Order: sequence, then C-alpha cells, then structure tokens
Amino acid sequence: MARPDPGGDVDWERVRAAYPEQRPLLNLNNAAVSPPPLVVEQATIDAYRLVNRNPDRNMWSNLDLALPEAKAELAGLIDCDPGEIALNRNSTEGLCTAIFGIPLAAGEQVVVSPWDYPSVRAAWFQRQEREGIEVVTADYDLMDGDDEIVEAYAAVMTSRTRVLQITHMSHWTGRVVPAKRLCRLAKDNGTLTVVDGAQTFAQLPVSFRDLDCDFFVTSLHKWMGAPVGNGMLVVREGVIDRTWPLLAPFDPPPLRVDKFDHWNLGTYNSALQAGILPAARFHREIGAAAVHARVRELTRYWVERARGIPGFRLHTPLDTDTLGAVSLFSIDGLDARAVEQELRDGHQIHVKYREVRHLSGMRVSPHVYLRESELDRFVEALAEVVEKQRAAARRPGGGG
Repeated sequence: MARPDPGGDVDWERVRAAYPEQRPLLNLNNAAVSPPPLVVEQATIDAYRLVNRNPDRNMWSNLDLALPEAKAELAGLIDCDPGEIALNRNSTEGLCTAIFGIPLAAGEQVVVSPWDYPSVRAAWFQRQEREGIEVVTADYDLMDGDDEIVEAYAAVMTSRTRVLQITHMSHWTGRVVPAKRLCRLAKDNGTLTVVDGAQTFAQLPVSFRDLDCDFFVTSLHKWMGAPVGNGMLVVREGVIDRTWPLLAPFDPPPLRVDKFDHWNLGTYNSALQAGILPAARFHREIGAAAVHARVRELTRYWVERARGIPGFRLHTPLDTDTLGAVSLFSIDGLDARAVEQELRDGHQIHVKYREVRHLSGMRVSPHVYLRESELDRFVEALAEVVEKQRAAARRPGGGG
C-alpha cells in the first residue's frame, strides 16, 4: 500500500509566491543559504528600521523581548525545552561552542569522520595540538549501509573515548547517517555526542529528544529560511553547567543556557533575530514532514530525468526514506568545475562544485519554492553542456 504523501495537501504554488523571486540565477544551492520568505524579509527590514531610530534602546529593550517567544517556537520544532536553546550566528559558531566547551584532558579521545565539515575537523584537531587530546577517525564511505557506518564508529571507540562528533546529513552528498543509533552507542559507553544538524533541521523531521544527543547544532538560515546570520545550539539540560561558553559572559555568574547566547558577542545586529519567529511560524505552517516529502520528490524528479545523460553518476543513495534535497552527481570524463561554470555562465543555473577525498562533483539542492519545470530546465541545460563539452573534447587538440 502506498504511503500517504505528507505534502499532498500543501499548495506549493502558494508557497512559491511566499518567497522572493530568485534572479538572475536559478538557485539550486539552497544547502548553503536558502532565501527567507517575504514575511521574514519584511520583518527583518522593519526591525532594522526600528533599531535605527533609537539603536541603544530599541535593540536590547525592544527587539530582544521577543527572543523568549522565538525560542519557544523553535523548541516546538526541534522537540526540546526552551531552556536548552541558545541563539547564535550559524552552525560553525554553535559547533565550536561545543567543541571548545566540553572539558577534556590530555589523552582523552574524540571520534570524528572524514566527512565532517572542514572547520569542525579543524577545531577538534586544534584541541589536539593545543591540549593533547586524541582525535581518531571512524572511516567509512558515504554509500555504505547504516550497519557499516555504526560499526566504523564502534571499531575505534575505547575506554578513553569521551565525544562522538556526528554529522547528521553530509553537506557533500546529502547522505543521512544513523544518528540515533550512534547516539545510543555513545550513551551506552558514557560518551557525549555532538550532532551537526546544519542540513537536517527544517529539511527533515528532527527530534532532539528522540535522537537523545547532548548537543545539536544547526543554521536557521538554511532550510528554515531565517535571515542570514542565525543559528541554534541545543544543549541537553544535564550538560549545560559543565560546558564552557565560547565567549565570556558579560554578567557573571552566567545564567544557564544564556551563557551560550549571541549577546555575549557584545554589540550585534539584533534586527536579524527578529526574523527567527516569523520564519519558524512559516515553517510550522507547512510542516517538517511536508517539506521533507516535497524536497525528496524534487530530488527524485530531476535525478530520474538526468539518468539518461551519458556518463551521469549519482553519489547519493536515492532509494531511502532519508533522502532529502541534497545530492551530488558527476559526469564521467568531464571536469565538474567546468560543467558548473558553463551552467552558471551559459544558462544562469547555480549548482555547487564539491570535492572531498575521492569524490568530486556538483551538489544540487532544491527547496520547496522550486517548480518541476525549473528542474526540467536544469536537466535540459545539463544535457546541452555535457554534449557541448564532449564535442569539444573530440575535436583535434580538444584533449579528448
């Protein structure tokens, strides 16, 4: 029996009308930054104008008064207590708060993977250089099955393992790892878990409680559509007090999760936080399950049409319920960077070249405001670019 489509009752053309027009490029790189809905854009503009009238008063005494409500709305989306949420600028800042804030002694171990975000790996290796902790790698392929991935982490864990760094969805290929199983593995061994949810929150249904992790980090300007420069750090109640803040708080002693909040930066652009609440409400009205169903449908739509292009190779598992918007492909025998450039310069279509380890290709990540007809345009342009570049390679002196 076919499963009901969670997005079947959503008017996607109405959703499309709620977003600003993307021009001049067709934006197929929403995994980096998604455009905010128009209601979010307007709320941010209004807040910035309010700030300009009386900056010192309106930033901290007016706009910040709405932040508890924003946290409460986010808590409903991520399934945690509002007192476990800190607001910051992006996933990198939230991840570094956890990475540099977890107390570790020399010789204690942290497990990472080769597929973690580069700055996340760099932060852990910086602690290794400065403090003598040991960073070990759980090595696996992104096309491996869930059991193989769990076994890769389990194989390198020892009695000295204190932290598992888990990238929920790879930004390289869109592969979703079995984070809940990894968190259970860690908990059974008394190990903390830091989950990088930059690509999963607001793209897939995610529950902090169900994952049962210690830290969950995301960027609100990706799939939720908050203004650029908004992130969320969720810290389990039981580990808040023993985690150091990244920046020293202004008012000692620090108040619970507030010690991780954005205001420890000093002066910041509080107008950007004014866009969080309308973005969270907009997302809730559609629903995470509907968003996920729609972007999964869009991914399968364009991939099925692109399979007929000679040399097309997909580096993302397609037949899985965790498939979302993010996928990586390459064309055998062609330079992915040249294909990317020709799509942008010749057809005004924006995909993103990605390269890591043995993988290189173009990342495609449509959001809910995209139409199937626009993905048809992308596939048609891709076929044309591939034929053009293969023809050039076949000509004498063309390198083919």
